[in-house]
Amino acid sequence: MALGTRPFTHGLHDLGQGNWAWLQPDGGWCWSNAGLIVDGEESLLVDTLIDLPLTRAMLDGFATALPDTDITALVNTHSNGDHCNGNELLACDVIASSAAAREMAHERPETMARFMTMADELGVTGQFFLHCFGSFQFEGIDRPTPTVTFDGQMTRLVGDTTVELLEVGPAHTEGDVLVHVPDRSTVYTGDILFVEGHPILWSGSIPDLLEALDTIEGWQPETIVPGHGPITDLAGLREIRAYLQYCRAECRDRFDRGMPVRVAARDLSLDRWSDWGEPERIVTLVDTCYREFEGRDEPTPVMDLIAAMAELWATQAH
Repeated sequence: MALGTRPFTHGLHDLGQGNWAWLQPDGGWCWSNAGLIVDGEESLLVDTLIDLPLTRAMLDGFATALPDTDITALVNTHSNGDHCNGNELLACDVIASSAAAREMAHERPETMARFMTMADELGVTGQFFLHCFGSFQFEGIDRPTPTVTFDGQMTRLVGDTTVELLEVGPAHTEGDVLVHVPDRSTVYTGDILFVEGHPILWSGSIPDLLEALDTIEGWQPETIVPGHGPITDLAGLREIRAYLQYCRAECRDRFDRGMPVRVAARDLSLDRWSDWGEPERIVTLVDTCYREFEGRDEPTPVMDLIAAMAELWATQAH
């Protein structure tokens, strides 16, 4: 099911009106997107990438296309490393929500580097870990603390262009931020949207995500740059909403029948979205729904979720 409105090709995409995107097919684990909002000699970067080589290549691409433009600010849409691990390569304000900044202090690239060295000892979970993250370089990253934090909303000028930052977490993470350029009818969503790939939830709930989607739709943007996957529009957003609503209803049915999370994840049919990547991520949606139905606020430990995804991935891959 093609939800993209532009070819999903690697690298620089000119969206018009001074908006740009950097895309990384296939949009799977850690192959994230970034954006650049330009007005005159100033620009604002939306997210860096998972490691220093990939971020350096992206910055070189922007510099080649826009040699007279300086990146004067960076916004991290959330705390996951594939959206902030390259921050040290920028000499400018680094902006994040207060919640995202707190999460960044705990989600460290050196932890990922350590798990990479242990992967061979972790059985199926280690194989899955290498499958997801083995293409990236986590060593030698010295990610700085954001220099500007905010709660709720913030406005930033890029030249004469107004950029609105709106905190919508907890949703995908605790501190998700949408980046809206109202005069250009464009939104950079971070991981509030995965397009043509199954979404993943770490902290919030499906109702939280649906509320964030409603906010985006209320803006009526013509162009939506997701955290992963091809550039889309409101038709793509509505398909993702349908997916989330379907999954929540199906999880409610299985929860009411007493089906455990891992069994429910295997049982739930996703045929309508069979061409989307990373179907093992359904584990996190089922777990999130069960937490909601139980009234449990405490997130399930990340390594438990990775182990459950690894188990499902192993059955699907073979």
